[in-house]
Amino acid sequence: MLYRLLFSRVLSRLDPETAHHLAGRLIRLAGEVPPLRAIVTALFGRLPDGGAHWVFGRDLPGRLGLAAGFDKDATMALGLRALGFAFIEVGTVTAHAQPGNARPRLMRLLEQRAFVNRMGFNNQGAAAAGRRLARLRRTAAGKRLVLGANIGKSKITPPEQAVADYVTSARAVAPHVDYLVVNVSSPNTPGLRDLQATESLRPILAAVQEQAAYAAGRDVPVLVKIAPDLANEDVDAVARLAVELGLAGVVATNTTIAHDHGPGGLSGAPLLPRALEVVRRVRAVVGPDAVVIGVGGISEARDAQAMLDAGATVVQAYTAFVYAGPSWAGTINRALR
Repeated sequence: MLYRLLFSRVLSRLDPETAHHLAGRLIRLAGEVPPLRAIVTALFGRLPDGGAHWVFGRDLPGRLGLAAGFDKDATMALGLRALGFAFIEVGTVTAHAQPGNARPRLMRLLEQRAFVNRMGFNNQGAAAAGRRLARLRRTAAGKRLVLGANIGKSKITPPEQAVADYVTSARAVAPHVDYLVVNVSSPNTPGLRDLQATESLRPILAAVQEQAAYAAGRDVPVLVKIAPDLANEDVDAVARLAVELGLAGVVATNTTIAHDHGPGGLSGAPLLPRALEVVRRVRAVVGPDAVVIGVGGISEARDAQAMLDAGATVVQAYTAFVYAGPSWAGTINRALR
């Protein structure tokens, strides 16, 4: 109730990106100061004792994690875990640091509990993220985190050089994470979604698998993130490719361009029906053992449960966290337990 009042009276009147950076600084502070982190965990992020699910060789304390896009530069992971997320996916990071698209580039749709973003992979680059993750993993608290990294193509990199671009990012972050996600489905980098075609996608995924393992000195689970706007036959084709290459699984789905609010991808509650449909299709193709991360439109525990029932191994969210506040993730994870 208090957060809803704060959001409606204060945060919703701020520019969305400004509000995000303000919240990010507070979350980072909460994570960096151990006594404060303990308080935040006690207030918001209590999760049940014992592992809820075994994924990526780690025992997760819950089924809900944070989707990529919130912690672009890997600065907030400890604070986000204190807020109740069972795992955190940082990024999207790119081989080259880039400012992203021109502001304003993030829009609230308050009545729909949704966002439209055209951020354009703004981040400080994979090398910088890799250094932060390495420092984090040297701490006891950092070692306990279950972390993924989402990698995308730099805007300045032409499509014919996409393989090398993804490999650069994979090598920078793979040694420090539990899994990697190859993002070829954001609508905000020109030409990126064209890489979802299997003939373009196959060499990227194969190279990332090989080079991530080389850089990390171990097998690193690699997943591919797909768009909800793919035709059903293309969803099936990407899922079959994941099986063919022996990927760890698929992340379904990214934001959608099926909206009438200008350029950019829509996230939030309206995405749930299509995300559920894509998760069902992916699961039917990849079989029972692959990891399927369901993401898109989860607002309540029943939405998360519906995603799990559709075939997701675990789920992720971002938009609802912004609308519902700091207690949201812990509440959902406790309900799913």
